[in-house]
Parts: sequence; structure tokens; C-alpha cells
Amino acid sequence: MNVSVDISLYPLTEDFLTVVDDFIQRLRQEPDLTIKVNDLSTQVFGDYATVLNKVNAAMQATHKQTPKAAFIMKVLNGHLLDAHSDKYA
Repeated sequence: MNVSVDISLYPLTEDFLTVVDDFIQRLRQEPDLTIKVNDLSTQVFGDYATVLNKVNAAMQATHKQTPKAAFIMKVLNGHLLDAHSDKYA
């Protein structure tokens, strides 16, 4: 089963852009994930278990780096990118 995850990260630190960039780069290192980034959030697409495991690992790494960081996630079963990518390109 595929999944689409929309993630917003709010690091509670002055150097918040570095924390967000590091999180995105961690996800981009994973060849099994499809990543789309916009000004408000990061979307991750792929196999359900793989996406959630890799996002979990990236979140844990961020929390080790920056103990005060909030993640907001929306998880949709299915691959939203396939259904709507031509509308939002």
C-alpha cells in the first residue's frame, strides 16, 4: 500500500532554517522516497511502511539535534502524487 505524508517542521530555535534544511536532506538521501518541497511543507510519497519508518528516523535525528522541534503531519493512504501531480506541478 502507498502513502502520502505532508510534514511541517517548526524548530523552536533561532537557527530554524538549518534544522528544516537538514531534515529535508535526510529524507532526500532515501532512494525509496519521493520528496516534494514547497514553502509550507514537505510531502513524502512511497510504500506505507517504508515512508513511515524513514520519516520516523529523520524525525528522531532532528529531535536529537534540536530537542525543541514540533512536527505536524498529515497521513493519507494512497499515492496523492499520482492522482494530482499534473494539477499542482
